[in-house]
Amino acid sequence: MPPRSDFEEMWRDLAPVGRSAASGGYFRQPWASAESELRAWFVSECESRGLTVETDGIGNQVAWWEPACPLVEEGAQRPPRAHGVLTGSHLDSVPDGGAYDGPLGVVSALAAIDLLRERGFEPIRPLGVSVFVEEEGSRFGRACLGSRLVTGATTWDQARELRDRDGVFLGDAVDEAGLDPTQGLLSLDRVGTFVELHVEQGRDLVDRDVAVGLASEIWPHGRWRFDFAGQANHAGTTRMEDRHDPMLTYAMTALAANKQARLAGQRATFGRIAVEPNGTNAVPSLVTAWLDARGPSDDALAEMVGVIAKQADERAGRDGTSLVVTPESVSRSVAFDADLAARLAGLGDWPVIPTQAGHDAGILSDAGIPTAMVFVRNPTGVSHSPDEHAETADCLAGVEALADVLAELARPEAPA
Repeated sequence: MPPRSDFEEMWRDLAPVGRSAASGGYFRQPWASAESELRAWFVSECESRGLTVETDGIGNQVAWWEPACPLVEEGAQRPPRAHGVLTGSHLDSVPDGGAYDGPLGVVSALAAIDLLRERGFEPIRPLGVSVFVEEEGSRFGRACLGSRLVTGATTWDQARELRDRDGVFLGDAVDEAGLDPTQGLLSLDRVGTFVELHVEQGRDLVDRDVAVGLASEIWPHGRWRFDFAGQANHAGTTRMEDRHDPMLTYAMTALAANKQARLAGQRATFGRIAVEPNGTNAVPSLVTAWLDARGPSDDALAEMVGVIAKQADERAGRDGTSLVVTPESVSRSVAFDADLAARLAGLGDWPVIPTQAGHDAGILSDAGIPTAMVFVRNPTGVSHSPDEHAETADCLAGVEALADVLAELARPEAPA
């Protein structure tokens, strides 16, 4: 079967997978049916293009376009480590998420390879398209888990014991998806540069009135679990002054987080809570809430989270409740290779902008791999929502930009 180079056709193929008829949002949870269908789609698309596909023991995937004439030095083939150019993104989503976060980078990578072939381009360095699993961290609470495992930032022994909201161990979920972790993880030994295309999750490009940009940095960010413990009691017979209500402590903490983030120009969000016993006519005994916080520097983020936790603890003392704060997934700031970003920006006079969202690119950069990101304009700036969007013309501009970037990185005289 000949490769399908039509970006729009590939996008139409993906549109129904994991989509909610009620909201229009996507439920593409890792190691579940929709995400498994997408991984199978990826294999089919890559094989139709003659790419060599590797799938590791947890579902990470990479497909390589091998050079016909490998780069050589003094008559001998040079080690592959310094030459492979990898692109791609992820296929999972947050619950009721948007269509573009992740899949846009994967579809655009395949379309960019098609475009390079149409141009008659022949790579001297291997070109790869990757899909990393559980990037969102929406099922097992660890963002960029697939890339963290591949780079060694997290071990399988640590990850396998993680549980989802239904109490399913990650190790069991991987087994049930038909994968075998004993087969090992993807090797990044041949990857010299990584480029991730992503829909922008903000309005910077909209404000600049440009379709494409490059990333300068990722703000540090993390997730902290706040366990507010109190005393369960009857909602009708318990006087207000006799209560030890952790919901009140949580409510004040959510307001404090909002205030501190606004004052500091940072981000703080309580987007998920769990309540016990979760009865309408009962004072709760336990409220567990997860804080997502982001800041422009590691120190600024730590200071803000510290202030929020301190105010929460002080309120707990007044409410007769208690608080335990546990960091679950914290990523430090990432500064992308400035020389690489400047070199690539010159290809299209693209702006270089920061992002407050985490990405697999940040994990690979942290592992010492020169990394860049290409952003495609999001007309509303809305993301992690069914309203997430990118215009087709901007997506195609992103494909063109990515093809230009890959050609630049894969040319013979490009720096290793």
